[in-house]
Amino acid sequence: LRVQNKKLYLATFAAVLGPLSFGFVLGYSSPVIPELRKVNDPKLRLDSNQASWFGSVVTLGAAAGGVLGGYLVDKVGRKLSLMLCSIPYVFGYIVIISAQNIWMLYFGRVLTGLASGITSLVVPVYISEVSHSKVRGMLGSCVQLMVVTGILGAYVAGITLTWRWLAVLCSFPSCIMLLFMSFMPETPRLLLNQNKRSEAIASLRFLRGPHADHEWECRQIEASLEEEELNLSEFKNPSVYRPLLIGVALMFFQQATGINAVMFYAETVFEDADFKDSRMASVVVGSVQVCFTGVAALIIDKTGRKVLLYISGIIMALSTALFGLYFKMILPNQNNSSNPDVWFTLNSASPGTESSISWLAVASLGLFVAGFALGWGPVPWLVISEIFPLKARGISSGVCVLTNWVMAFLVTKEFHDFTGFLTSYGTFWLFSAFCCLSVAFTAFYVPETKGQTLEQIEAYFRRS
Repeated sequence: LRVQNKKLYLATFAAVLGPLSFGFVLGYSSPVIPELRKVNDPKLRLDSNQASWFGSVVTLGAAAGGVLGGYLVDKVGRKLSLMLCSIPYVFGYIVIISAQNIWMLYFGRVLTGLASGITSLVVPVYISEVSHSKVRGMLGSCVQLMVVTGILGAYVAGITLTWRWLAVLCSFPSCIMLLFMSFMPETPRLLLNQNKRSEAIASLRFLRGPHADHEWECRQIEASLEEEELNLSEFKNPSVYRPLLIGVALMFFQQATGINAVMFYAETVFEDADFKDSRMASVVVGSVQVCFTGVAALIIDKTGRKVLLYISGIIMALSTALFGLYFKMILPNQNNSSNPDVWFTLNSASPGTESSISWLAVASLGLFVAGFALGWGPVPWLVISEIFPLKARGISSGVCVLTNWVMAFLVTKEFHDFTGFLTSYGTFWLFSAFCCLSVAFTAFYVPETKGQTLEQIEAYFRRS
């Protein structure tokens, strides 16, 4: 068992260096934007609109990466897809490091976003297909754990490094992933689907150790494989479209909870609560994320996926409702304000009001981040790697990743418009309503996959 665990964990570690790179991409903009808004070179200095594009253009690249990843994961395999995506990571950072103008910065961010989109699709699929059912939840949750670790790493490094040197540091994990993945096996399921039985047995021997019953596991996988190619007419089949709809809805709700908007205004909230060093406050928020995502990874195979989604959804609904209450109390006249900028309205609130209840904002923020990290952060990515039939895994995962990143872009870019239309507190109460809907959706539609093999989950959808 020790041999099996070491090799399986080694393969997982090699794969999750991709999400670590992805986390560095997401975290990079937070410490860098304030620096680029003050640089001496006018060709590189960002104004408010350019700063928002620098932060959000990654999501457009990642949406394209989700589509490309859905094609690559089936055509060239899980392993080679991961190795290939290290190229746009490194090239994107080279463009940023050598940037002479704002457009080069954007282009570098799009390339790193493209790589992030491929990573966010391929890594969960790879891990779910190499793992056995008893540890699949824990190993699958390591994807989100490494994402938030990368974000925290970028926050911490950004305190001391300038933006060019931070880009150099951020390029390292993808280089190490390329090296490690070259020694890892392709997934047994994909090899069997390509009629490469001897290679599949060798892969299982690496992942399970020499003493496991490789023939038995091979036969289990083969029993669920269907020889024919996937064609579009099969999406009329409930065993294909039902898991796809569940996956798309999970991705929609993950972003509709408002995680990106809340994180975007984290520094504002901390500054109003008299936290003078907003960079250190970001590190605290990142640490909370890492801590609770780690807790989720440790308990997910015992509690199950649905329980964590329930707890997480309820915590987030409560915290966003409290966030709305905070804005309602400090901005009593915001209905008469035509300026939707939360910065403006916080600064124009009646003096002393915000500081007296600033603890409410900080508590709401901490509670929200902890709640998200416990369930709706890691679990949707894990579930979409489990529920799709093998022949539809590439295209279905691609649609889900595209949904997630398009929603992330819309929520990040359109948050100002929402606050103008609904007011700040109305927007957060809308997020709270989506959190409540996510709990109801989980109760009625999300299957519990704890302890089941991928073949058993596929059989469940065929039966139902």
